[in-house]
Amino acid sequence: MTATPSKKEQLYQLIAAQPFISQQELADQLGLSRSAVAGHIAALIRDKRLLGRAYVLPDQRPVVCIGGANIDRKLRTLGPVQMGTSNPVSQHEAFGGVARNIAENLARLGMPTRLLCAVGDDAAGRSMLDHAQSVGIDVKACLQAAGVHSGSYTALLNDEGDMVLALAHMECCDALTPDYLHSRQTQRGHAAFTIIDLNLPTDSIGLLLQEAHQQAMPLMAVAVSEPKMARLPQDLHGLRLLLLNQGEFAAAVGHGIQSQAELEAACKQLQQRGVQDIIVTKGVAGVTFTGSSGMQHMPAPSASVRDATGAGDAFAAGVAWSLCSQPDDLRLACEYGLKLAKLTLESDATVAATISPTIFEEA
Repeated sequence: MTATPSKKEQLYQLIAAQPFISQQELADQLGLSRSAVAGHIAALIRDKRLLGRAYVLPDQRPVVCIGGANIDRKLRTLGPVQMGTSNPVSQHEAFGGVARNIAENLARLGMPTRLLCAVGDDAAGRSMLDHAQSVGIDVKACLQAAGVHSGSYTALLNDEGDMVLALAHMECCDALTPDYLHSRQTQRGHAAFTIIDLNLPTDSIGLLLQEAHQQAMPLMAVAVSEPKMARLPQDLHGLRLLLLNQGEFAAAVGHGIQSQAELEAACKQLQQRGVQDIIVTKGVAGVTFTGSSGMQHMPAPSASVRDATGAGDAFAAGVAWSLCSQPDDLRLACEYGLKLAKLTLESDATVAATISPTIFEEA
C-alpha cells in the first residue's frame, strides 16, 4: 500500500508542475494556512530542492544583530505583589539582552546569524559569548571591554508572569560607538538584514541609519524602553521597520495615543520622518502595523503565560525571519512573530527551546 505523500511533498510536486503558482493557490489546494505554506517553502529552500526564477535559492549572508547582551535575573513573586514590604519569590538566571535574544531565536530558526555586542572582560561576559556560539551565533565581532561589568537585567514578575518592574545595567553598550562599528565594517557590510536595538548610543544609531539609506540595506530597529526612545534620531530615512510597544510609541511621538485616529496620525508622523513601516505591539491585544490601505490589526493567539520575558524579542525574530524571504508581506511577518511570542510566553526560558528550523512548517 502506497503511503500518502506529506503536505510538504505534495507542495513540492505542485510547484514542480507549476513553478509560478502563488502561495495562496498552494494553500487553497492543500488545505493549509498561508503561513504553513511559506514554512514548507522555506524548508524546501533550505533543503536546496527549489531552483529557478519562481523559487530561487536564498543567499547565505547572515542576519546581523547589534545591541544589548546581558545576564537576565528573573524574580517571580509566589503570590500577589505587595509594595513596601518583602515578597517571597522564585529566582531564575539566564542569558538575555534584546539583540542577543533576537539572535538566539534566529539561530534556532536556522538562520545564519551574527551578533555584535559588548560584554565585560569577566566571567559573565565570557559565558554569554560561549553560550551564543554554542547555539550557532557568530560572535567573533563582539567586543570584550576591559574595566566594565557585563550587562545585567533584573525583572520582577508577578505571580501571573507579567512584568512589574525591571532594572537594567547596560553600561557596556556605551562601547558600541561609531568607531567600533567602523572597525567591524567587514562583518557588517554584507548582511542580508540588520537588526539594532536602542541600547546603542544615539550617534551609532545615526550612523547605521545613514549607511542603510545610502546603501539600500534593510534595517530594523527594536525599541528597548520608553526612556531609550530619546536615542531615536529625528531623521529615520533608511529604516525599513520600527518595532515598539504602545508606551514606546507614545514616547517616540511625544504624546499619548488614545484612539485609532491618533494612532494612524502618529504613524504618519513617524513615516514622514523616513521610516517605511511600523509595528506596534499591544500584549494580549495583538499587534497593529502599517499597510498600503492604512493601519491593520492582528489579534494575539491565546497563550497560557508562564513568563513574559523575551516574548517581544521572539516576536521581532519571527518578523525578521519572514521579511528575509517575503520582504513585502508585513502581515505574514506579524503572524510568524506572534507564533514565536506565544511559544516564548508558554516557556520558562527567555528563548523557548522548542524553537527550531521547522517550527513554521506546522499548519
